[in-house]
Parts: sequence; C-alpha cells; structure tokens
Amino acid sequence: MGENSLTITDNRTGKTYELPINEGAVRAMDFRQIKVSDDDFGMMVYDPAFTNTASCRSEITNIDGEKGILRYRGYPIEQLASQSTFLETAYLLINGELPTRAQFVEWEHEITIHTFLHENTKKSMDGFLYDSHPMGMLVSTVAALSTHYPDSKNIFDDEVRQLQIKRLIAKMPTLAAFAYRHSLGQPYVYPDNDLSFTGNLLNMLYKMSEVKYLPDPVLERALDILFILHADHEQNCSTNAMRSVGSSQVDPYSAIAAACAALYGPLHGGANEAVLRMLKEIGSVKGIAKFIKRVKDGEDLLMGFGHRVYKNFDPRASIIKELAHQVFEVTGRNPLLDIALELERIALEDDYFIDRKLYPNVDFYSGIIYQSMGFPVSMFPVLFAIPRTAGWIAQWQEMLLDSEQKIARPRQLYVGQDERDYLSWDRRDNKAAAKEAVA
Repeated sequence: MGENSLTITDNRTGKTYELPINEGAVRAMDFRQIKVSDDDFGMMVYDPAFTNTASCRSEITNIDGEKGILRYRGYPIEQLASQSTFLETAYLLINGELPTRAQFVEWEHEITIHTFLHENTKKSMDGFLYDSHPMGMLVSTVAALSTHYPDSKNIFDDEVRQLQIKRLIAKMPTLAAFAYRHSLGQPYVYPDNDLSFTGNLLNMLYKMSEVKYLPDPVLERALDILFILHADHEQNCSTNAMRSVGSSQVDPYSAIAAACAALYGPLHGGANEAVLRMLKEIGSVKGIAKFIKRVKDGEDLLMGFGHRVYKNFDPRASIIKELAHQVFEVTGRNPLLDIALELERIALEDDYFIDRKLYPNVDFYSGIIYQSMGFPVSMFPVLFAIPRTAGWIAQWQEMLLDSEQKIARPRQLYVGQDERDYLSWDRRDNKAAAKEAVA
C-alpha cells in the first residue's frame, strides 16, 4: 500500500495490519479485521459525540477550523454574504451550483407560490397553549405537514422530492411567523407574495393594521445576510439528526422535525440567548473586569467565544459584527453593544483567552441584532431553523443519493452486567434488606 496507509501492530497478538488511508481517513470497518481469536467481534473505535469520526463524504460545506474558513460548495462565506441572497444561496446548497438568471427566476417563483399553509395547520397551531414556546410549536407543526403531503414519502422520486424541498423552504417562515403570532395572542398574517423571502417573513411577523406592510430595506437585507450565515454548517448536531433520522427513509417533514428538535437544545440553537443573558448579568462596561476574573477563576463561562470546530476565528463573526452597526442605525443602539464591544476587546488582548483560542463566534453578536429587531429570545432558535432548513434538506438529499449510506446504527461498548438469573420477589427483598443492613 505504500505511504498512503496506516500500519498497526496489535500488541495482544503481535500481528501487524496495514490499513489504507483515503482522503485523510481510515475506514472504521477496516479495524474489524483486528481480532484476538476467530470468534472475536473485531476492533471498534470508541468516539463519544463523534468528535473525530466522519460519518459521511460530503460536497456541500467545507470548514477549516484552524484557518477560519467556511465555504458553501467552494464559495467563501464572505463573498456569499456580501453579494448573494438567501434564496440564491439555498439553491447553491441544494443543487451544487449558483443558478443562472432563468433558473433563479423559476426557483424564486416556485418558493413564493408555496408559502401558504393548509388551513388545517392553523387549527393545529390553535391547539397550543397561549404561552407555548414557538420552537416547540414549530417542531410539531412541521412534522404534521407530512400528513398533508402523503406523496412526500416517495423520497426517491426526483420530481416529488424537489417539490417537498420547495415546500419546506417556502413554508418554514410561515410556520415560524404563525408560531410567533400565536405566542402573542395576535391574529395570523398570511404571506404577501409581492415581498422578498425575508421581507415576507417580517410582514408575517409584524404587520398590524396597515393595508400593506413595507419592511425596512436595511433590516430586510440584514435578515437575509443572517440567513446566509446560518444556512449550513457541516455535520453539526441538528444536521446529524437530519441525516440519522432521514437514513430510515422517512419523509423529509419528519426528518426536519427531528433536526428542529435538536436545534431546540440550549447547547445548539439557544447559544445566542446565552450570550444575551451573560451581557445582561455583566450589567455595564464597569462590570466586565469583575466578570473576566470570575471566568478565569472557573466561576463563570464566557459565552459566544470559542467553537467546537473553529480554533482560530469564526469567519461569520466579523461579518455579523459589521452588520450589527448597520441594524443599529435603524433600530437605535442596543445598550448591550457597548458591553459586548469592550468584552470582545479585552478578551482578544488577554493571553488567557488567546492561549485558549477563545475568539468571538457567530452567536456573540447575532442575539443582540435579533433583540434589536424586536425578536424575543424564544424566537432565536426559530429564526435559526428557517435558513438552516436549506442546509438540512441539502444534506438529506445528498445522504439519500449516496450509495454508501445505510440506516444509521452506531455500535456500543457494553459495560453492563454479564448474564445473571432472574430473582424471585423474596430473593430480591432479602438482597435489598442485606444492602440496607450494610449501609
């Protein structure tokens, strides 16, 4: 095999194995040949949380955490954020190439005409309590869409699959807006197909008594850029959920619901809320020094800094920081911004944080922007789910068409009891009494 291989010697048996290296990885199944005896199951790789396990080969998103690189289909996120739109980026993620003018016109039209929901969906939404979390409502109602579109189960029919992709991208903003309005006790606002993707979302969220809602162009573009930045991020928790559940060949609405549920967790979609909570607890610029000391003493956490993947800097953070200033020119300066800027300055100059490679990530400023635009923190994961749907669905489709993929079924290392005999009630009682006596 030469230099593109890994040589392993099993010290238990003295045997040597040579495993091929392809694309910088060794296939886990190649370890199964390493055995102590013929009836041995074979060597497995133990990797909690998949910290060093590649579950797929993908052409969609590339992250180089050491260099701070994020690219969609090879295009730098900086270029897409400055020159593209969310719908164009969604097309890129799903189809692999940027659309021509004609392709984009058709794509935008197809998304636009699918923004309306079946009226029964409104009835489903009405069944939630008045103070239900918008993300919980989104998880439930997107799953319920599978009952409205039974044809969605034909996932290997390309025409049917493409229809579901358009429906999902189009209907997620409507579901999100309905959930938001329900949580406020306000009447639902139907889509306005004269508006852009993000302009229509703002319309459904904020329209009141006016005949025609006209979104502020700065906020409309800001939301579009935020959506581009959040559209995909490789094999994160929710994307892994989408692929794992999708591997059972379930309909895409059910798989998206699973991805939304993963995003619901505070360690994933709720990260920017944690940043806001931290800034509020600091209270003022004067309180930063005391907070920094608590962080160094291990008494508090610096939220919005550092990343599981990025070990240098998050390329989305600089884009979103500049975006924040544009938004504040319209909404007014968020008082938390001064705390955030000073906290960032101190952290970037302090060896404690530099040595630990703790740089601002995308969540550090996104929460401040969303709050300034009038969104409650309960809507933050919902706003995350809308653009991430494009990435989820792109990853799902790639998984379906990958001949190597099978239903997800991780192995385990069993560390429980060996075989033992069933105990009668009397023997269990006597055993419990003996333990209590010893205690």
